[in-house]
Amino acid sequence: MKKLIALILFALCIAFSYAQEATEERKVTTFLGIPVDGSKSEMIHKLQKKGYQYDEDLDMLTGEYNGEDVMIGIQTNNNRVWRLGIIDVARRSEGQIKIRFNKLCEQFSNNKRYKNTTDQTISQFEDISYEMAVHNKQYQALFFQDALPELDSVGLYTELRKKYTPEQLDNPTEEQEQKIFDIKMDYINDAFQKISGFINRSVWFTIINEKYGKYYIVMYYENGYNEANGEDL
Repeated sequence: MKKLIALILFALCIAFSYAQEATEERKVTTFLGIPVDGSKSEMIHKLQKKGYQYDEDLDMLTGEYNGEDVMIGIQTNNNRVWRLGIIDVARRSEGQIKIRFNKLCEQFSNNKRYKNTTDQTISQFEDISYEMAVHNKQYQALFFQDALPELDSVGLYTELRKKYTPEQLDNPTEEQEQKIFDIKMDYINDAFQKISGFINRSVWFTIINEKYGKYYIVMYYENGYNEANGEDL
């Protein structure tokens, strides 16, 4: 069991160090159940079916999301959608935007589909107008969709026990050892896919400072598989 855990940990470290080519089978970021993928026209059509209205002059969709009136912009790379930008229509004061930002942090943190690593809320004592104007500080919160599943090494061992006795697992023949190794590697490969995938399913939001002390939130749903990474340079 110790060797298995060591092998898994080593393999997971490798998973973070290499990039994988995107495939159609990979799970991508979703917005209202719609994959952030495909062509722009397809995305517009799918959002219209959700009740959003497309404004040709603005090249954006309008409607309601999470209790807010919003505009939705679509960004593409090589004719494939890689990001949706959801922009609050309402403009808020400094105090109101902190409440709005922190409420979103709370909603995402309480949603089991999302993971983050730290508390990203803004202190009630933070002077965001000063920090943004003088220090160019940016207020952002980042979450990952369907992120980092727990590794069930015990479940794997249970699965192996269905095919082999404890004695065989401790002292396998050469043939058994190879088959056991193949089962372990299948499990590790599955972990690779899950862990490398969540990095490409980011959802984040930021505060935009408009003139006259008015602020609003822009939220981004991104499919990292479709994002430009210099391939056209």
